[in-house]
Amino acid sequence: NVGNVSDVMTALNNDAAGIGLFRSEFLYLEKDHYPTEEEQFQVYKTVAETMAGKKVIIRTLDIGADKQIDYFDMEPEENPAMGYRAIRICLDREDVFKTQLRALYRASAYGNIAIMYPMIISVDEVKKIKEISAHVRQELSEAGVPIGNVEEGIMIETPAAAIISDLLAEEVDFFSIGTNDLSQYTLAIDRQNPKLDTFFDPHHPAILRLLQMVADNAHKAGIWVGICGELGADLSLTETFIRMGMDELSVSPAMVLPVRQKIRETT
Repeated sequence: NVGNVSDVMTALNNDAAGIGLFRSEFLYLEKDHYPTEEEQFQVYKTVAETMAGKKVIIRTLDIGADKQIDYFDMEPEENPAMGYRAIRICLDREDVFKTQLRALYRASAYGNIAIMYPMIISVDEVKKIKEISAHVRQELSEAGVPIGNVEEGIMIETPAAAIISDLLAEEVDFFSIGTNDLSQYTLAIDRQNPKLDTFFDPHHPAILRLLQMVADNAHKAGIWVGICGELGADLSLTETFIRMGMDELSVSPAMVLPVRQKIRETT
């Protein structure tokens, strides 16, 4: 899980097999204006080239909740964690979304880029995303712009997405389970409220059952599934994830080697 090019280098130095989550929102958070297609393209291209053929999964814009940006001019919300955020903003502001997709597809010609869409709750959302992305690819193709072979997946981070993961699996190339949000939504506990720390149990059987359900539904449809979130680096769960059939664990660069060691020690 990384947010900038220097983090990518750290991941490489720790012998990561790829980048499981590149947080593109940092491109937006660091600026006082909407990053242009060219500004984004240069960053994505650099990341793809730096990884030299290893997969780089780039998450589309995921702002809202605890990540607010002034120039987006969003109204205050009483419950932003469940409000106007992530893919909901992108589908509402297609010009912003298409600019990012154009940059991503252009950069895909320079390495192994996959695109991941956050905060999905329905099949209709995924179909709308696919319509928009197909339109962007067609425009680039007609302009003679080369595009790589891009896997497209979604984050499973709402209970709704987990429960209909059998239907969603028919629409995408992979799942990445966002355990941070999935845990707080499933348990109805705000992870940023310290008063609730004693109630928050990321090992809750309800969460583990949802993870198993998602893994099973992914594999039935012939797609791969990974863990993306703090639980991925929880060494007490590594063996459980292997048993569940998880295909990938996305962790911070510093945790790559400890998690790999734990996997190698597991019979």
